[in-house]
Amino acid sequence: MANDIRICDECNFMSIKSVVPKLRKMAPDAEIKVGCKSYCGPCGKRAFIYINGRYVSAPTEDEVLAKAEAFVKKPALKE
Repeated sequence: MANDIRICDECNFMSIKSVVPKLRKMAPDAEIKVGCKSYCGPCGKRAFIYINGRYVSAPTEDEVLAKAEAFVKKPALKE
């Protein structure tokens, strides 16, 4: 099952150019959608990522990436 990751291109606390490669490294199978998430209140105050149905926020890009990693779906192990 692929990871669903959504980020806002208007967020003042993250750089799309730097965060997308980090997200791809964290979840190579992810479908990353970039665009407004209608989450403008919190987005104006903190960095945030919507990952697999959860909003994750933190004061900085690196902190939100660290928090989001806990919600990445890992591929099932093959026997």
